Amino acid sequence: MTIHLKTAEDIEKMRIAGRLAGEVLDYITPFVNVGVTTAELDRLCHEYMVNKQGCIPAPLNYAPDGHVPYPKSICTSVNQVICHGIPNDKPLKNGDIVNLDITVIKDGYHGDTSRMFLVGDVTPQARRLVKTTFEAMWVGINCVKPGAHLGDIGYAIQRYAENAGYSVVQEFCGHGIGKNFHEEPQVLHYGRQGTGVELKPGMIFTIEPMINAGKRFIKIKSDGWTVETKDRSLSAQWEHMILVTETGHEVLTLSAGAPPRP
Repeated sequence: MTIHLKTAEDIEKMRIAGRLAGEVLDYITPFVNVGVTTAELDRLCHEYMVNKQGCIPAPLNYAPDGHVPYPKSICTSVNQVICHGIPNDKPLKNGDIVNLDITVIKDGYHGDTSRMFLVGDVTPQARRLVKTTFEAMWVGINCVKPGAHLGDIGYAIQRYAENAGYSVVQEFCGHGIGKNFHEEPQVLHYGRQGTGVELKPGMIFTIEPMINAGKRFIKIKSDGWTVETKDRSLSAQWEHMILVTETGHEVLTLSAGAPPRP
């Protein structure tokens, strides 16, 4: 497993890409309302990334081994969809929860972040799931410092989510990122303290827990991309991109409109 420690020049480029990814979410926020289609949100984000930011939408035509090319510029995961939901012409309904996952490429470097949105009047149960998942992400981020281990992050997230009565998806995880969309290491959202790769300054990776209201088990739809909860319970996800610094960490995908650290 080769983990690329980023140079000062790499880090500066990643800061820019990360901020731009966050700013796409800031831009799209006012449009996420009852009646809008996820295809329209995709169109708006695509135009903003390409025309306003001069970025490339990384998901568009992304085709890792064994996958058909992803057909859209963002991922839109509604209600029981865990991740990789493909934007479509179905309008968002009152009470829906939706994750918008944005990855941009700027000057050859990737910025990757996602945010949950509450559509109209959302049930207290859905609201609690979204809030707890956000807090679980930050519990994981707070573990990041030189000398810590990836297992510390997963353990903290899993303990927080399960103590709240939820389950953690285990088939999908965070990942190293840089000039490539997905690099080593894999960042699991469950695990044991003190295990896994030791964190070193210059590592950049995502922390993006997927938390289910029901059981952790998944199913993948026939499109080859959309991942849903097997029991059709609600699922939530948040994502930030993190740099390990000499003294701790820096969150690279914070933008003016990002919800603050809890």
